Amino acid sequence: MCFHNSMSKRGYQLASRYSRKSDITEIYQDILSEQYHVNAFNFPKCPIITKSDEIQVFDWGLIPSWVKNKSEAEFIRKRSLNTRGDIIFGTPFFEESVMKKRCLIPSTGYFEWGREGTAKVPYYIYLKNEPIFSIAGIYNCWIDRNTGEGRFTFAIITTESNSLGGQIRKITPRMPVILQKEKEEYWLDPCLSKEDVCSLLVPYEANKMDAYQVNSDFMKKRSTDPSIIERV
Repeated sequence: MCFHNSMSKRGYQLASRYSRKSDITEIYQDILSEQYHVNAFNFPKCPIITKSDEIQVFDWGLIPSWVKNKSEAEFIRKRSLNTRGDIIFGTPFFEESVMKKRCLIPSTGYFEWGREGTAKVPYYIYLKNEPIFSIAGIYNCWIDRNTGEGRFTFAIITTESNSLGGQIRKITPRMPVILQKEKEEYWLDPCLSKEDVCSLLVPYEANKMDAYQVNSDFMKKRSTDPSIIERV
């Protein structure tokens, strides 16, 4: 799936976790509050970490800088919520960003669909010892030629599932690229080679993760409802 994130910490907690300024929280208080479910298909604004010393807020759904007009931008954005790490360097949508414009998407967990018998059931997946962890992402800035307005957008990067994915019988054998904490700032370095980048696009260690089933109506609830991540 890789389209449903959870970011249930506040802006000041993100600022502390990533050693970034939190001035932007005054503008985006609703975004930088507890968001137990962030649905990519709503094209939401999300807190993002870049080389900047401040937390950024970008739109989910990457628009490359070379896109000509708004209609083309919206068409591409719907198809650029995430990208596979194994083909990212051969995809025109993403190749420019992956070399120079990498980012971190903060997360407290994410949702994936699995199967119990014939039933489709959602799972909440998280890291055992990291209350906030980082999903690898890329970003870009598209300039609307009619208005001159700049629009920052991002996509997450996926990799093949680890053994945890097999345990919950996932429908889609993919997971987001989760970075080791000590590799986060390294990932943001615009001077990395293609080989350096590819070395990080691997499944996270399954023994450091866990998952449990949540209610199937989690997508119908308000994003700020803590019952979204309650265990069933």
